[in-house]
Amino acid sequence: MDFLKLFRDVENWIDQYPWLEMLTSLGILIFLAVIANFVAKQVVVRGIRKLISKIKSANQSIFAQHSVIRRIANIVPAIVIMNGITTVPHLSEKIIIFVQMASQAFIFLTIALAISEMLNIFNLVYQRNPNAKNKPIKGYLQLVKLMIFIVCALMVLGTFLKKDVFTLLAGFGAMATILMLVFQNTILSLVASVQISSYDMVRIGDWISMPSLNADGDVIDMSLHTVTVQNFDKTYTTIPTNKLVTDTFINWRGMSEAGARRIKRALFIDQSSVHFMTEHEQEKLKNFLLLDQYLDTKQSELENFNHQLSNQTVYNQRRLTNLGTFRAYIEFYLKQHSGIAQNQSLMVRQLQPTSDGLPLEIYAFTNTTVWTAYEAIQSDIFDHLLAIIPEFGLRIYQAPSGTDVKSLSSGIIVENFTQKN
Repeated sequence: MDFLKLFRDVENWIDQYPWLEMLTSLGILIFLAVIANFVAKQVVVRGIRKLISKIKSANQSIFAQHSVIRRIANIVPAIVIMNGITTVPHLSEKIIIFVQMASQAFIFLTIALAISEMLNIFNLVYQRNPNAKNKPIKGYLQLVKLMIFIVCALMVLGTFLKKDVFTLLAGFGAMATILMLVFQNTILSLVASVQISSYDMVRIGDWISMPSLNADGDVIDMSLHTVTVQNFDKTYTTIPTNKLVTDTFINWRGMSEAGARRIKRALFIDQSSVHFMTEHEQEKLKNFLLLDQYLDTKQSELENFNHQLSNQTVYNQRRLTNLGTFRAYIEFYLKQHSGIAQNQSLMVRQLQPTSDGLPLEIYAFTNTTVWTAYEAIQSDIFDHLLAIIPEFGLRIYQAPSGTDVKSLSSGIIVENFTQKN
């Protein structure tokens, strides 16, 4: 009886102070919300995590890093506050309605974030699939996220305006033009993503070159709006997705799949060094392992041809040139080279003569696509050719340098001095 009397006395005393009764009720409500949050996260969520950890899966680490259940657990205290705020005495109707609307908006946002987290997990699991590089879905998932957050924003707006979502959507119909302008890049990126995926234009891991945007490297990420390229100098270039459809770029995937990389480089020959070969020069070049058989065959062919022109002048007869012999030597050399792919195109050709000399172009493919190995093979070939070209009586064209001009000037001065004396 004494306890009941004490309780009634306290109750009567609190009734004299309405603000104290309101604060006490709010404190109890907040305490219950904290308890509910503790139970949801520390008991329920931990229990579900332990249950998942017992299930052995290759994607277990992904589920451990991204907890959808923990995010959903945030709804529990919001529900407690939304339903319990009506029991708090002496609160105005406007405050109660505002707290309920805020709690409901928080629930909508939490659900949207939870769905977004689920999509992130789905994308990470999908990326472990070997075919994920060929068909990335990150852009499509981002579009789904965008739609979810738009719906969430409409629901939050409808909650505070006390209107149905469909009523808001009907009102937004008149703003379609403005919305299309706002989401213009998103629409273009979506269409581009569909085209890129349908035509298999770019995959993650492809080496692409896009000089207009200073991009030259490997594709490391593809999203709805952008494609990220890590350049070979370790910088990053972000390319708008629609640019891959509207602009020109080079995809080196075919080279990687073929396992061969092209060499297309020319030696510029000084045209004044090109001449017919003498018998002495031919005998000298027969010492080359790659040329002895060629020279014998070629000499026999020319003798038969010239025999038919015995009544013609010597100028009409065919003769071996040092340039043609050098071209044959390069071809034989490439066919014997261990770094050249023999199942690919291989030729040595002359290009249009220019003021910089006569281009003698090598067109071949290495049997590797590794950058360092490719450059080593290419450099080894041209090192050898530059070193051996004097043996054919040929010279590489090179514009006069400052040293050449200085030597020429010194020679003229000495000659003039000698003549005067």
